[in-house]
This record gives sequence, structure tokens and C-alpha cells, in this order.
Amino acid sequence: MGTIVCQACNSTIDHFEDEKVSVLYSNCNTCCGKHTNEEEDLVN
Repeated sequence: MGTIVCQACNSTIDHFEDEKVSVLYSNCNTCCGKHTNEEEDLVN
């Protein structure tokens, strides 16, 4: 069993079947755009 986790907010995006237990990191569609915009605002 594997898990896909959002690298921005650490929320679980999905689970997948695999022989090994593993965690993959990606970006979720619901909040990562918001996180990216907030980070850009902090830089500017």
C-alpha cells in the first residue's frame, strides 16, 4: 500500500496498491494554488 501526500500541506491525496509501503509527494489541486500564491505574496 502506498500513499500520495501533498508536499505543500501534507494532506493525503490518494492511496495506491504496491508491493512495498511507500510515500510519494505531489501537489494537490485544491489548496496548492493557494499556498503558492501566499508564498509569492510573502516574497513580494
